[in-house]
Formats: sequence, C-alpha cells, structure tokens
Amino acid sequence: MDELTSLADFHRANGAVFGDSSPLPAHFGDPAREYGAARDAAGLIDRSDRSLLQFTGPDRLPFLQGMLSNDLRALKPFDGQYAAILTQQGKVIADVRVLCAMNSIYLDFWAHLKEKILAHLNRYLVADEVEIADRSSEYTFVSVRGPRAGALIRAVVPGADLPSQTKQHAMIAIDSAAVCIVREDPGDPVYDLILPRASAGAIAQRLTDSGRPLSASWIGTAAQEVLRVEAGIPLYGVDFGEDNLLLEVGLADAVSFTKGCYLGQEIVERIRSRGHVNKKLCGLLLNGLVVALPGDRLHSSHKEAGAITSSVVSPRLGRPIALGYVAKEFWEPGTILMLERDAGIRAQVTQSSFAASS
Repeated sequence: MDELTSLADFHRANGAVFGDSSPLPAHFGDPAREYGAARDAAGLIDRSDRSLLQFTGPDRLPFLQGMLSNDLRALKPFDGQYAAILTQQGKVIADVRVLCAMNSIYLDFWAHLKEKILAHLNRYLVADEVEIADRSSEYTFVSVRGPRAGALIRAVVPGADLPSQTKQHAMIAIDSAAVCIVREDPGDPVYDLILPRASAGAIAQRLTDSGRPLSASWIGTAAQEVLRVEAGIPLYGVDFGEDNLLLEVGLADAVSFTKGCYLGQEIVERIRSRGHVNKKLCGLLLNGLVVALPGDRLHSSHKEAGAITSSVVSPRLGRPIALGYVAKEFWEPGTILMLERDAGIRAQVTQSSFAASS
C-alpha cells in the first residue's frame, strides 16, 4: 500500500477505517452518514492524493499555453481553470487544475500522475526560461463540501472572504498558517484548502471542532465515490486515461477551441470539425439493486454498444447508476442497453451528471 496520508493518526483518532487498496480512510464508521453530511450539511475530505507543481520564470505562461488544452491568456491573479495535458495524438496524459498566482502558476492534479507529468513537461522544456518546483511535500489538500461548507470555513475564520466563482482562489490565515482556498462547484459548494503540511493536523482539528454544531463529518473514499459518480465526474485511471481522446471523456470545460496551437491540438480540432467521436462517456441508469462491474460490456440486440467504467448505488436516486462509454449509434438519452454479463440488468443512457435524473 502507498504511504499513508500525513493525517493518518488524526483520522484513526476520529474512527477512521483504512482499506487495503488506498492510503486514505475508506470510511469513518458509517458511509451513509458521511454521504448525508456532504449532501445536507458539510463534509471534510482528506485530499492528500493531490500533488502541486509551481511554475516560475518569464516564459511560464507561453510554455504552459503550448502544453495545456485550455487558454491561460485571460487568467488574472487568483483566477483558475480546468485543463488537460495531451499527447501529440490528442490522448489524455492527465487532467489538471491551473491556479494563477501573482508571480507564478500552479498545477494541481492526482498524485499518482506526478512523475508522468514531470517527465512529459521536462521533455518539451528546452530553451524556455521556466522553473518547475514540486511543492507536494510542503503542502496538502483538504476539501470542505456541502451546503454548509462556507459556514464551516467562516466558523474557523470569521469574516473570511470566500471565492465566489469556480476555480477562483484566495488566501486566508488559519492559526497563522497561510492557506489557499479554491472554489469548486460539482453541485453543492466545494472549497479546497491548500495548506502547509506542518499545520495539517492542527487545521484538521479546528475544522472538526467547528464543524460539530453544523453536523459536519469526515468523509471516506466509499462515500466520496458515490458522490463523484452522482455528479458525473470522470476519474483519471478509472473512467479515462491515456487511451482516451479528450473529447471522448466529455471534458468540455478543459478545452479551448480558439486558443491556437498546443500539443495535441491538431487532433482535437480535427475531431471537432468532423462533428463527433465514435464513443463518449455517458451516464447510465440501471434497474434492479446491484451495481455493474467495471469492464461490463453493454449491447443492444446482440450488437456491442459500450462498456461500464464506474458504478454505485445512488441514495439520491434510490437505484444503481453508472458511467460508461457508449458508441455513437446508442448514446441518445433514453436509449436502453443491456449488460452482456446479466441480461436482466438494463442500462438507460442519460447525461453524465445525474442531477437532472433525480
């Protein structure tokens, strides 16, 4: 198993149960309660599985502009955006969040992608005056999500001026520690706190203590997975990877079609001008009570139609749901497909976000 989160001892003291396949807590005794806290109050999530790179130097903007699928030119300090790093063939190496600071640009992303990202970027960093610094050992991430997320942060930092737009960020102080707070919105408000590792335990305790009157709860990976699939958020290494074209995954907010040249842009533009990809990631509403399995094949009248990538039972919808790739012939919402493994399980194609299905 990978190295445990720096908050491992703190989590154990708060009832965390760790599984065998993740360094993060699987749950804190009751995944259903944790899910409810995130939906109805406030949930706290250890995001130690994120890494952080800092880019400085006079060429940092043009260098990243040529490496990322989105357009960085309009970003002002404390703005941010979603983007992808692509191969020359338009396949997805990584999805990243871009944060524009006063004198640098930061990328944060899933920690297991760090070495691949660094190797890829350094391959193209030739004559550019850019320095790349890995800040992952200095900082960690904690997310606060749910309708009372803002109230919880203000209980810790009274009068905190919280960012109002997606990917905007601001600096706040928690017990003299400088913390970057980033706004995210996959549904209810989400704030990601980028905080010094040396202060992580003390800040986690402050958030826990302040969250008790608000019915806040730490959320393990089990409940996180349900929330992720309900929001229709694809996960790198699960729902997509380096075998997938950017436009297959449906990451519309990660790409600009007007920025001009970047690595992989020719393929992205060719697909856009053609009008479609041959398959795309869709949401699927399942009948019955049992989730599908990753890799389960979908078919229609004995014709292969796609495959499942993620599946959970949704408390919000009271039924199993899934994400999966569906061929163009079958991706119209409302289309009914069958699981090849179990002909009794039907999958109705819907939007990748299930909010409209509730």
